[in-house]
Amino acid sequence: MHCELVVPALFAAHEIPRLPSLELLLARGRAAHADSLSLEAWLAEGFDLAEGPLPAGAITAQADGTGHADRNPFWLRADPVHLRLGRARVTLIPGIGCNISRDDAIAFVAALNGHFGAEYLFVMTRPEQWCLRTPAEGALDSLSPLELAGQEVDTALPRGAEAARWHALMNEIQMVLHEHPLNAERERRGDPSINSVWLWGAGRLPAAAHAPWHSVTADDALAAGLARMAGIRQRALTPGAGEWLEGAPHEGRHLVVLDSLRAALVLGGADSHVERLTALESRWFAPLLEALRADRIGMVTVQVPDSGHAYETVRSDLRRFWRRARPLAAYA
Repeated sequence: MHCELVVPALFAAHEIPRLPSLELLLARGRAAHADSLSLEAWLAEGFDLAEGPLPAGAITAQADGTGHADRNPFWLRADPVHLRLGRARVTLIPGIGCNISRDDAIAFVAALNGHFGAEYLFVMTRPEQWCLRTPAEGALDSLSPLELAGQEVDTALPRGAEAARWHALMNEIQMVLHEHPLNAERERRGDPSINSVWLWGAGRLPAAAHAPWHSVTADDALAAGLARMAGIRQRALTPGAGEWLEGAPHEGRHLVVLDSLRAALVLGGADSHVERLTALESRWFAPLLEALRADRIGMVTVQVPDSGHAYETVRSDLRRFWRRARPLAAYA
């Protein structure tokens, strides 16, 4: 059985603790290099989608399997965000940094659907990942909120030939959210208000998706939607590799998306990134190294898309004692 981990932002921090199990997997394995990609672009490539803008909205809308996304409607991602106002710019805080509960997300989406009626449809696939079905298509030039997290973003975004229409829609959405009583309650309890959505990932559902994996394990709705399109079994992320191995078959190639580091790095700073790295070491890298030693797994691959690096390790590689483990910072 081949376990393939994709871990964005693994080498991105300036302060990185010693992680013995991961360091050994990287040192003894075989390294490969490619172009650096965002997680979203890496998934699109991995699922053999055609080049061009990723229709993340349409793909995400089928993550829950409720039939929202057939091949005709035009969808966008409309992820909840907090926009912190400045003079000429705003700082974007993505939903994953806003402590949005499922109940909060349901209430906000219900208010938006009540306001817009049948013309638009908002769908919540995860508390911080929403989709929007629109009556007409239009070009949209915008990155995902996580790629812009913590940055000052130009208030003229998103751009594109249909930018004026998208801005008018965003302004109307912002008015609905501003008036929602839940935002006053969120501010009282110290959580950022959800005062906007961020539009990106416009397009129609691709005709097909294909991938080499037999299962996909992820909390990300885009990855789940791609797995469903490709007819691949998909599972929610388990607390660690021990629980994952209990439900995993003994053969095949399986993808696990470990995307806890990007948000920690841009929103929580170095301390949060180190804390989550340490958690990944104890919950994932160490148990998988032991499973490789015990021949429960035949191969472990660690993909780091934003660095363009991948490391592939089989059991016999662990005997290459002359390849000494190096601190993770050496790979950055």
